[in-house]
Amino acid sequence: MRAIALAAAIALVVSLLGTPWVIRYLTRKQFGQFIRHDGPASHHTKRGTPTMGGVVIIAATVIGWLGGAVFTSNAPNVSSVLVVFLMVGLGLVGFVDDRIKISRERSLGLSARWKILLQGLVGIAFSLLVLRFPDDDGVYPASTAISFLRDTALDLAVWGPAVGIILFVIWSNFLITAWSNAVNLTDGLDGLATGAALIFFGAYVLVGIWQTNQLCGVGDAEAATCYEVRDPRDIAILAAAIAGASLGFLWWNASPAKIFMGDTGSLALGGAIAGMTIVTRTEILGGIIGGLFVVIVLSSALQIVYFKISGGKRIFKMAPLHHHFELMGWGEVTIVTRFWIIAGLFTGAGMGIFYAEWVVNLGAGG
Repeated sequence: MRAIALAAAIALVVSLLGTPWVIRYLTRKQFGQFIRHDGPASHHTKRGTPTMGGVVIIAATVIGWLGGAVFTSNAPNVSSVLVVFLMVGLGLVGFVDDRIKISRERSLGLSARWKILLQGLVGIAFSLLVLRFPDDDGVYPASTAISFLRDTALDLAVWGPAVGIILFVIWSNFLITAWSNAVNLTDGLDGLATGAALIFFGAYVLVGIWQTNQLCGVGDAEAATCYEVRDPRDIAILAAAIAGASLGFLWWNASPAKIFMGDTGSLALGGAIAGMTIVTRTEILGGIIGGLFVVIVLSSALQIVYFKISGGKRIFKMAPLHHHFELMGWGEVTIVTRFWIIAGLFTGAGMGIFYAEWVVNLGAGG
């Protein structure tokens, strides 16, 4: 427990104190944000605000995560290493995207083809690696089963191991792409994505702690309720580090933002969310806990589909959803605050389901 608190504290301090230095550096280099011409008019005042601040979140996370490991005198286990690999890898893709936007002075960076290709390379590598490295009990970082609160009976390897691996890579990359895009779309108002991510990873600290205390084969954990996951304690430490890094960054990213996370941060956080749900065997639960991200990405998808099938009509004034409320006259701070409340409600519902399932299984096992 102390390692988890230490990881969060180190990441918080690094992010809180390191972000002003990065703001000054990016300002000096004129690495500022470019604004979409078709976006809300109020956003044009944000032009030139330093971007690529996600490098602070990534750096603070890695330092905090390693600091928590050093405290326990144990090297990080493979599950958290792979999630960090996914987070940093997608962060690098986002960094390249942000750098192109800045160098070419436009709001579009990498082409969709290159962005999907690079994300796919990182995602495929992660997907193949999490099916390796079993622990002494034969538990792998991930499995080919679709998971909700734990692995379900829906196993992608039902037609054989080779087909199972292929289907898992497809499923895993769908999650990685979906979460990365969801966080990226949410990052449209000052502090919105950062605060929502903070809430999500705070919840996964609790998931990791609970799974650690109820790990199969450890202590007096009941067979009917125990969790067969590889490294839940390490995941709790990593989640705490990301939450601490997000909190420190939010101090400077809240309205009026002094810095934006850019694609560097949004892709990294989306990758961390996807990776964390995969290795904790809570892939569907993650969609409930991170429900705000899901709602926002669905609002964009619905807008696009309806626009095409209706011949140019729209459901929302503008997508993603938070821009719709901006055009309705809501203030930015009001939207962000209310969306954080919604994120908290989704998280509370998800954690309630997570705990209720354990209680039900305990009763059935007794």
